[in-house]
Amino acid sequence: MKTLTKSLIIAFLFTSLTVPFAVTNASQPKPAGKVQSYQSSLYTDVEGKLRVAVDKMIGGIVEVRLVNSTGKEYFVQRVGRRQRIARIKMDLNALPDGAYQVVVTDGFDTKVNNVVLATQQPAMTGRLIALN
Repeated sequence: MKTLTKSLIIAFLFTSLTVPFAVTNASQPKPAGKVQSYQSSLYTDVEGKLRVAVDKMIGGIVEVRLVNSTGKEYFVQRVGRRQRIARIKMDLNALPDGAYQVVVTDGFDTKVNNVVLATQQPAMTGRLIALN
């Protein structure tokens, strides 16, 4: 009888010690979602067009936007979940002069690149003619 009582007490102690550990681990918040990583680069080509290169992991969505200083969007393109590489070409010749931003975001991380458009005025070269 003593052996049965000791066995029951030991079993009760083990279960009472392990239950709080299991409950505290289960109550911890889980991360909201896996952050998808991406890389982006901007450059201009010979034609004067802005090119954006985006390399990302499959499963995330990346959005590329061109906005002016007041927040008006001139260009929006989403790189989908199944797409890994995107090469985007923007023709900025039709846009008025001013400050713009190229915003690349995946919802968690946002990269902002500033672009300034300024048209150079043609310089008038004058000729001086002297007569005697």
